[in-house]
Amino acid sequence: MGDFLQFFGENIKEFLTYTGFANATSGHLIMIVVGLVFIYLAIRHEFEPMLLIPIGFGMLIGNIPFKEVGLELGIYEEGSVLNILHQGVLKGWYPPLVFLGIGAMTDFSSLISNPKLMLVGAAAQIGIFVSYALALNLGFDPKQAAAIGIIGGADGPTAIFLSSKLAPNFLGAIAVSAYSYMALVPVIQKPVMRLLTTKKERVIRMKPPRVVSSTEKIIFPIAGLLMTAFMVPSGLPLLGMLFLGNLLKESGVTRRLAETARGPLIDTITILLGLTVGASTQASQFLTLDSIKIFALGAFSFVIATAGGVLFVKFFNLFLSKDSKINPLIGNAGVSAVPASARISQVMGLKYDPKNYLLMHAMGPNVAGVIGSAVAAGILLGFLG
Repeated sequence: MGDFLQFFGENIKEFLTYTGFANATSGHLIMIVVGLVFIYLAIRHEFEPMLLIPIGFGMLIGNIPFKEVGLELGIYEEGSVLNILHQGVLKGWYPPLVFLGIGAMTDFSSLISNPKLMLVGAAAQIGIFVSYALALNLGFDPKQAAAIGIIGGADGPTAIFLSSKLAPNFLGAIAVSAYSYMALVPVIQKPVMRLLTTKKERVIRMKPPRVVSSTEKIIFPIAGLLMTAFMVPSGLPLLGMLFLGNLLKESGVTRRLAETARGPLIDTITILLGLTVGASTQASQFLTLDSIKIFALGAFSFVIATAGGVLFVKFFNLFLSKDSKINPLIGNAGVSAVPASARISQVMGLKYDPKNYLLMHAMGPNVAGVIGSAVAAGILLGFLG
């Protein structure tokens, strides 16, 4: 009996060494709290719930402590289920699939009817290059600085795609930072928009966009691909899938494919992408001084991108007639957080003029921002890849 109790006691002790309680560190607990905050913000305040809930829950999964004895549990252990799912992030094939879905759900009519709004989307990409320069000054090498700077485009898939190519060791921090600031669009952008615009500018009414023909909508993704991809071939994985998705939508003869791309496919990829990005925040790999710097630079680049779009509209208005002026409140939509930043333009416009509907106008620079961020990523990858 005594031998049995001793054997049983030793097994219990051995079992306890494998539990999360025995292997927990303060870092694990910190990241679990961060994951809970993400879930709270998604449910209580509806901050991009389709992003923050998978990411927040992924943080919980990624920070369950365990004894590393070759059980293939963690996301960084080769052969584990999480590691296999994470390959879509590491190898960069989740982002193009997301872009396929975005293309299939995006209406480019606003941009086609008013092409000059493309310039607003391009101006907002200044946040990427300003942050790139600042990251270099903070000691990051050029490839790392480029991957960090792309956060300013407010495009999570593009940030993941570029960082997987240029700075895979910072992929977790960059991805979480990009998606966090995308979710915080209302918090970050509204103060910047109020600060940089006057009451008179906020009530500018723009001409209704013209009706765009179905032929124009079909030609646009084909012409858009040829122009952008010939200019920046390194952006082809993102640009190609974006324009393919849009052609599936606009052609009128591939409705089932378009429905799949913007429905079940993008939903599945969003779940896997969010979960694995969240799980990659494993405390031992994530809680570093560099991660803190990346979060700070991400916030700065987002603010600069918003300000760049708003200030460009104000500057552009100096050359436009009174009847053709653009409301600067749509300048924030130049970042590619679709359609969140365009909705902020709408909300802000209605606040100062209850009859001034800016959403359709804001969608022009918003979708231009998607193209612009992919082009910017292609430029950086072409120079540094």
